[in-house]
Amino acid sequence: MRFLVAEDNQALGMFLRRGLVADGHDVRLVDDGQAAVDSFFEETPDMAILDLNMPRKDGTEVLSIFRSVTEDLPILILTGRNEIDMRLKCLDLGADDCMLKPFALAELRARIRALVRRRRDASLLLRHGSLEVSRVEHTVSCEGRPVTLTGKEFALLEYLLLNRGRAVSRAVLLEQVWKMQPEASTNVVDVYVNYLRRKLSGTANAPLIQTVRGKGYAIGLRA
Repeated sequence: MRFLVAEDNQALGMFLRRGLVADGHDVRLVDDGQAAVDSFFEETPDMAILDLNMPRKDGTEVLSIFRSVTEDLPILILTGRNEIDMRLKCLDLGADDCMLKPFALAELRARIRALVRRRRDASLLLRHGSLEVSRVEHTVSCEGRPVTLTGKEFALLEYLLLNRGRAVSRAVLLEQVWKMQPEASTNVVDVYVNYLRRKLSGTANAPLIQTVRGKGYAIGLRA
């Protein structure tokens, strides 16, 4: 999943980013409200986590802007304010949940899962033939059997499925999945594609991940 985290406390922001990245998510971290709005319009996330007290635009302003654009984005508010009126205001403005600081990362993860289940967004459950990938639970099944993937294997499979039907170049995969410079000299993409093919083998006559000569890799590309 793609997360937008807006938190002006640097230590807390890095804590959130590390925890979500460890779960295999793509996290864009910003430290002020205007940067959160700019990031949102540059690339719409799958979920937003917003602090209330931020410079340039506070959390309620950012929340209002997000909700004016979409009703489907799950939004979780983080606040150190214990006043019930503020939490009610956020919920009335369209927040899906409010979480009081300090909090445990395990509770944050549980609330994220609950919000996604409530939204029932089909884009968070990816399917292709007998393959099913939950972007929230980070589970993969093929022909009804569970498949265990590492974080990078999952991220690679997820990205290819999100771009199903078109070829994705090695340079783009390096940049988007590994966060490396696209011109980097490495065969890590090819290595991980082979890892995935072995783990997902035996489910079809043709390989799930197609090699497209001169273009990269694809899932579901029609001949």
